[in-house]
Amino acid sequence: MGYTAPHWLPGGNLQTIWAALWARRFDGPAPVYRRERWTAPDGDFIDVDFADAPQPGPRPLLVLFHGLEGSSRSHYAEAFAAFAASRGMAFAVPHFRGCSGELNLAPRAYHSGDHEEIDWILRRMHAQHVVQGGGGPVLAAGVSLGGNALLRWACEAGETARASVEAVASVCAPLDLAAGGEAIGRGFNRLVYTRMFLATMKPKALAKLAQFPGLFDRDRLMAARDLYAFDDVFTAPLHGFRNTDDYWARGSSKPLLGAIRVPALVVNARNDPFIPARSLPGPGEVGSHVTLWQPEGGGHVGFPLGLPPGHVGGMPERVGGWLAQFTSLNHS
Repeated sequence: MGYTAPHWLPGGNLQTIWAALWARRFDGPAPVYRRERWTAPDGDFIDVDFADAPQPGPRPLLVLFHGLEGSSRSHYAEAFAAFAASRGMAFAVPHFRGCSGELNLAPRAYHSGDHEEIDWILRRMHAQHVVQGGGGPVLAAGVSLGGNALLRWACEAGETARASVEAVASVCAPLDLAAGGEAIGRGFNRLVYTRMFLATMKPKALAKLAQFPGLFDRDRLMAARDLYAFDDVFTAPLHGFRNTDDYWARGSSKPLLGAIRVPALVVNARNDPFIPARSLPGPGEVGSHVTLWQPEGGGHVGFPLGLPPGHVGGMPERVGGWLAQFTSLNHS
């Protein structure tokens, strides 16, 4: 599974930004989704976008968990949707709470270690697609925040993960949240990426405060200039953590990767601006079920290929192809 970046896109930042904004996501028409609203165990809801398999029959289902402030229209989600269609698979993107375009109901949002949320989603996916629908097996991938949350679920689930999925994959997940948080809070990253994330996260948090007056300190939120400060006032306390340090420590999947008992691919570019290469796990830090792929280039969920404007279909092909080998219904 080699990757070599195009010569005209040198460096992790360019590979990240170009892929997200200008590279081709698919050939042909854009993915067409149908939306289902699912009631969560706590009475809240999530919205799930499905792209049905091109042909009827017991086709596999590929479930994609998006990254921070992502959606089914993120560049990587549309590229994965195109891959799934090319392999005859059904495809689904469950939106983390507040990411589907509508404010959720409960005094919570989502976070990088949200393995309980992943658990009920994947259980329902399996029940709905396989048990009730007579479909093929379920495969799961997660991107960035969604990748870490998916791996945290696999760590927690252990042997029981196989009751829901055949295999999992993470792409550019911040496996060590503290190392990633420190990296995105410095220099160019702080000026560009942190500012971009906070531009949507703060308004959502303020809308949550309007729903639940007194939920957190508004002045502290408005003063937050990095994800550490934002997580300290909003993400951590709303989800049962003492503070940012507690959240980042308990939410990180890296220390627990040895507990995974389902085939797992862990992909991280070594030039990812968000994730220091020194923080990535080595072969001795993961169990026998985990396959590490750490190419030198790719950026953060970039991996562009081809001549200008380039495309981002290569990463879903490699990751999705790896996942597909674990089902007998591999329509390659």
